Amino acid sequence: MHQLTLALYQPDIPQNAGTMLRACACLGFQAAIIGPTGFPVSDRDFRRAGMDYLGQLAISRHISFESFQHWRKSTQQERRARRLILLSTKAEESYLDLVYQPDDILMVGRESAGVPEEVAAASDAVVKIPLTPAARSLNVALAAAIVMGEALRQLNSVGADNTQQREVWKQG
Repeated sequence: MHQLTLALYQPDIPQNAGTMLRACACLGFQAAIIGPTGFPVSDRDFRRAGMDYLGQLAISRHISFESFQHWRKSTQQERRARRLILLSTKAEESYLDLVYQPDDILMVGRESAGVPEEVAAASDAVVKIPLTPAARSLNVALAAAIVMGEALRQLNSVGADNTQQREVWKQG
């Protein structure tokens, strides 16, 4: 059985990448980095933000999105590729309306540019964090943490009957 994974698409700010990987280690997520990155993994700011948690985390590294997609399909279960859930400010669906599955891959885009259209089109779902009308976006590490928390809340507090609980939530 797989566990939740956070994928970083071509991260370009080392402090954010280190922070997200630290969150993965602390919350029990797997991590994937889709290159190229805007910094070397030896970057001082990346290491400082990740602290000693980077050593506690298995990180799958991919030289391209195509390489990542091949890996995602190779880790499928029961002839079904793991779902790819993209976090995007351009999404219509709220992250709160999605029913998360234990082997989902949550993906965040580049801080400076998000993801290309073909990457968004390859995603199984695209979700956003609803913001006040005057706000454009959150820091990518904060956005990742918010959605990671919701996925964990659903999967840990609900158990096997996730669909029934979500219906109660929507009605309540």
